[in-house]
Amino acid sequence: MANFVYNRGLGRGTEWAERVNANDPTNSALIIDVLATSGVETDAVLRDKDSFSDIVSGATNFVTQPSIRKTLDNTSSITVTYDDTNDRVDVDFPDQTWTAVGAGDGFNDIVIGYDSDTTGGTDANILPHTQHDFVVVPDGSDITAQVATAGYFRATSAT
Repeated sequence: MANFVYNRGLGRGTEWAERVNANDPTNSALIIDVLATSGVETDAVLRDKDSFSDIVSGATNFVTQPSIRKTLDNTSSITVTYDDTNDRVDVDFPDQTWTAVGAGDGFNDIVIGYDSDTTGGTDANILPHTQHDFVVVPDGSDITAQVATAGYFRATSAT
């Protein structure tokens, strides 16, 4: 599934998806952003970051092309599938497409986070959940991301 789960998101992915789907709290959403290729810190460093603003407090940066960040709210078809046979839960959302992305920063990773109130307006409020390799060089064409076939996040029992 994910290349890694941020420490802040351990054990919380299903809860966050269900809260967004229920619009509880109002204006909650999953936020998708893309890390730029240049200067990305190691996974070991990044997994300890506690907010989107912390992610870019070092050498790591989000891409700068306009309209890259996506907001998935309670109308965005986030699915939570409980699989009692395999003792797991999968969380997914539709493939994401960025239209006619012009040259600029290369894409390195997709980061998915949770914002409990999108009207708050700061990256310090967005809790990072998962990070996924997504290396693309924008050339003016559309870019589509399917984070994983089974979903962006899977939780299993630890028995």
